[in-house]
Amino acid sequence: MTISNHIKTIAAFSYLLACFSSLSSASSSERYVIDTTHSSVEFSIRHFVAKTNGNFSAFEGFIDVDRNDPANNYAEAQISIKSIDTNSSKRDSHLQEADYFNSSKNPLIEFKSTNWKTHQAEDTFLVEGVLTMNGVSKAVTLTVELLGMGEGFNGQKLSGWEATTTLDRTEWNILGGLGAVGEMVDVRINIEAFKE
Repeated sequence: MTISNHIKTIAAFSYLLACFSSLSSASSSERYVIDTTHSSVEFSIRHFVAKTNGNFSAFEGFIDVDRNDPANNYAEAQISIKSIDTNSSKRDSHLQEADYFNSSKNPLIEFKSTNWKTHQAEDTFLVEGVLTMNGVSKAVTLTVELLGMGEGFNGQKLSGWEATTTLDRTEWNILGGLGAVGEMVDVRINIEAFKE
């Protein structure tokens, strides 16, 4: 084999290795789909001198997990406004109206992550993303903890997550009840997700 052919062979082999490496990297993410029966989306907001709690019961989403490099993680979720439950059907109906969520026009809350970075501990992350609510899209940051990864029934692969953040509802033009009802909303999300 001539030196020229030898160099060509090495170049071709290097190219193949790069292709396989690229394929391996592209396939390193695992998709975990939210199990809504074992997950929750809860919030708390001031009402005069106390706090009122609530939750959303209808939501869906997924998390793409790269165990080798969490910076490649990605999360997406949608929440149905009509599923809000504050333990008062009258209040829940009012929250659908234009001075709050305006659900007839904007029926969903949507979140798409844009950046994951490790925060304080190996399994804790600051997750930046875009939250669309009431027709307004704003950048938000969630503090997210990976609670664990393991097997459930029949060997099903699971992951558990908890996310928290505080939102200023006025930034999404949700202006009803100001004075009686606070502006800042504490959000806590617990997720159990199964590998797709």
